[in-house]
Amino acid sequence: MKRLTAAFAIAICSAAWGAPPAPLTSLSAIDALSNAEAKQGLPVSFEATVTFQRDYEGILFVQDEGQGLYVQLNNPIGVVPGDRVLVTGKTRDSFHPIVLGKQITLVRHGTALRPVPTSFDQLVRGDNDGILVTVHGVIQSADLVLSGRAPIQHTALKILVDGGYLDTEVELDQPDMLGKLLDAEVEVTGVAGGEFDDKMQETGIRLMVPSIANVKILKAASSSPWSLPITSMKSILNGFHVNNLTPRVRVRGSITHYEPGTAVVLQDGAQSIWIMTGTHIPLRMGDIADATGIPAVHGGFLAIDQGEIQDTLIQAPVTPLPVTWRQLAHGSNSPDGHHYDLVSIEGQLVTGVREGAQDEYVLVSNGHLFSAIYHHPSFSKLQPLRALKQIPVGATARVVGICMPSSPNSLGSPVSFDLILNSPDDIEMVAPPSLLSVRNLILVVALLIAIVLAVGARGWIIERRVRRQTAALADIEHRRSHILEDINGSRPLAEIIEQITRLISFKLDGAPCWCQITDGARLGACPPDFAAVRLHEKEIPARSGPALGTLFAGLGQTTKLSAEETDALSMGAELATLAIETRRLYSDLLHRSEFDLLTDIDNRFSLDKRMDAQIEEARREATIFGLVYIDLDEFKQVNDHFGHRIGDLYLQQVAQRMKGQLRGVDTLARLGGDEFVALLPQVRNRAEVEEIARRIELCFNEPFVLEEINLQGAASFGIALFPEDGADKDSLFNAADSHMYWHKNGKRQAAAVSASEL
Repeated sequence: MKRLTAAFAIAICSAAWGAPPAPLTSLSAIDALSNAEAKQGLPVSFEATVTFQRDYEGILFVQDEGQGLYVQLNNPIGVVPGDRVLVTGKTRDSFHPIVLGKQITLVRHGTALRPVPTSFDQLVRGDNDGILVTVHGVIQSADLVLSGRAPIQHTALKILVDGGYLDTEVELDQPDMLGKLLDAEVEVTGVAGGEFDDKMQETGIRLMVPSIANVKILKAASSSPWSLPITSMKSILNGFHVNNLTPRVRVRGSITHYEPGTAVVLQDGAQSIWIMTGTHIPLRMGDIADATGIPAVHGGFLAIDQGEIQDTLIQAPVTPLPVTWRQLAHGSNSPDGHHYDLVSIEGQLVTGVREGAQDEYVLVSNGHLFSAIYHHPSFSKLQPLRALKQIPVGATARVVGICMPSSPNSLGSPVSFDLILNSPDDIEMVAPPSLLSVRNLILVVALLIAIVLAVGARGWIIERRVRRQTAALADIEHRRSHILEDINGSRPLAEIIEQITRLISFKLDGAPCWCQITDGARLGACPPDFAAVRLHEKEIPARSGPALGTLFAGLGQTTKLSAEETDALSMGAELATLAIETRRLYSDLLHRSEFDLLTDIDNRFSLDKRMDAQIEEARREATIFGLVYIDLDEFKQVNDHFGHRIGDLYLQQVAQRMKGQLRGVDTLARLGGDEFVALLPQVRNRAEVEEIARRIELCFNEPFVLEEINLQGAASFGIALFPEDGADKDSLFNAADSHMYWHKNGKRQAAAVSASEL
């Protein structure tokens, strides 16, 4: 060890004197480096024995004298386990130092190394990280998976060993082998490694197994899993059993986020952790607190379950870390990840809306959207909420919150993220909107109209000979005024754009003018032969982002572009910008007002309008219609157990399944939370309504696959028929709601009777 340290010191001194450092010539010398030393990219040239390689993903593990090392490759090398190779390249930091392989040279063929028997605890501690090991366990699942970098399959095995689960990757693409592996007791030989989150914190254990020959079946399953008797879905938990020996841990940090009854986030320097807790005790932001609970992994990130919190009342607030969108979206498998960290980021506000359980602000930074979310406190039903913070659209806002990425970023590709706010004051305006706003453009255009009209009136009085010119200007401004009125009205956008092209053509003495909308239609008078005219074009600028389109004018071959022609195209571009952005903003706001942002189905406001129209039609035509009230069972437990992200995914899949059971004339709406309503306008009797309700109920039979979680959903249903169960909207809702609760209570009583019989 002393010689290694001395060698490294000499290498550093050589670099300081200008000479390149001598390469490290043994695996042990590389393994002895710290991450800070490996980060300097020291040259290496050493021999070792191959224990695992996967060319299509650039993965190579080598071992020498009982020490293992990961080598990252750029090109296929064509070696197999047991080969002795010469590795040249440079070091890089990671969980442990690794090598970026520049060249791999085969020294000689050999036999595979003898594996080291190991335990789960040794693997978790990293005692045998990177070396060939043997473990014993029972296979819980065996699936063919597609590689992330090539259309090649390998097999993923989840193995239960004494102490926990191991994820195993085996080079096997034979589906007929998988059925023989389930529930078998096996001895597996492979290279030990870990699974990590964005901060390079270990979140699991993984074995890289060279071939199926390294999976030895010690005891086959007593029977095929497919020969088991069919279990009723409502009885699946009858055989559920957990024996968790994971010891409780205790962590300490400053409180950076608190949702009473749900979660607490503690941060200590660059480290932060999400703690699931049911506590409602008062906690103060910035206090140092201790937390105790059971270690867990949620969505690929370290967390603590069943947490309890103790506030020391000592203030040590965390200063929010200023970051960019790229830093939050591009993880890099390094301690520089930011999940669960208290960060600060600036962006331009796109919109801010209040939903039933949260306020959501959508911002754009570096051309990318992200959301800042403030969850309403649980006591908001007892105390009125503060009004939604008013920040002008387009203003630059600074947001302070906890970074919540959608998934770990292990491959460096961008992932979506949200910022969770602690209070409404965590978003503030730092700069007003740009002067190039729709309102200011309207004012400028209105001012120009007023000026032109004044000049025209004065010219009409002073010089009769310019009356024709003045009349023409008045006609232009009249057309432009109509265009502005149509922009704020309901006239189709295509007709407004055609009006703008005709206005430009009028100003250019009848020259053909047309508009090409980006990724859209071509509108206006486009000549069939472009060779006969001289084209002049003007981009239609957007308030932010790429251009909205291009205006074209076909001028005579001999004419020179005049200031009047330039002004005509510029005026048209301004009007087109105003028309397109105003109409898109209106369409977006209309959609948000009538559709649920999470599930993209009708919301309560839209349902009320449809109900009013349906009741009016039913009274006029003497027809009937039906209503199905749907309430998801145990939805709160889904959020509490798996977190709000899984709960949101569950709501989205539930909505899509239920919508698939309805007819084209039917409407599915979300009232809020876990409550839905299906409006059935064309039914002949109650039996048809009951049949559709049964179809919706049957769609819950298949489990919901939410990321890596299989969730069995259920719901309770209530129906109502107009006018038999109610002659107005409120009475129909009350009837359907009462019937739903009767259905739900019946299920609970049946479950209680079943439990008592057991």
